[in-house]
Amino acid sequence: MKGKTMGFFSKDIKTLDDLFVHTLRDIYYAEKQIAKALPKMIDKATDAQLKAGFEKHLDQTRGHIERVEQVFELHGVKAKEVNCPAIDGILEEADDVSGDVDDKDVLDAALIASAQAVEHYEMTRYGTLIAWAKQLGRTDCANVLAKNLREEQATDRKLTEIAESKVNLQAAE
Repeated sequence: MKGKTMGFFSKDIKTLDDLFVHTLRDIYYAEKQIAKALPKMIDKATDAQLKAGFEKHLDQTRGHIERVEQVFELHGVKAKEVNCPAIDGILEEADDVSGDVDDKDVLDAALIASAQAVEHYEMTRYGTLIAWAKQLGRTDCANVLAKNLREEQATDRKLTEIAESKVNLQAAE
């Protein structure tokens, strides 16, 4: 592990600002991986409302990437990614679980659960980044990141609504 910048075990993190930039690079990587994974989830989803929700979130994710790039620029640091084993694991699990399900209703329920795991990861990262940005006197950065957080929260609520209104009921039949 020595010498590698992986996760939070980076020897380059000495200040809150370093931690902020590292975590920003983490969410940048995560958003890009999510943008790559969503088309597969769209293809697998059978419920029309769920498919449409994933398509909308793919568009939002592209916007999230642009906003994170804007924060890099505002903060005066290079936009680059650091590997995020957490999001890799969540997305890999989503792929594994959805690959094992034959019943289309159960598959949709599994896809929603996986998507919500992704949303919750993103919400924790954005919440943390916003708090740190404010602590660093960067309300400009915090305000941009807050837009992403609000969209992640709205997507999570929408997924819950789709699950509770029909998908979980159909999967249980």
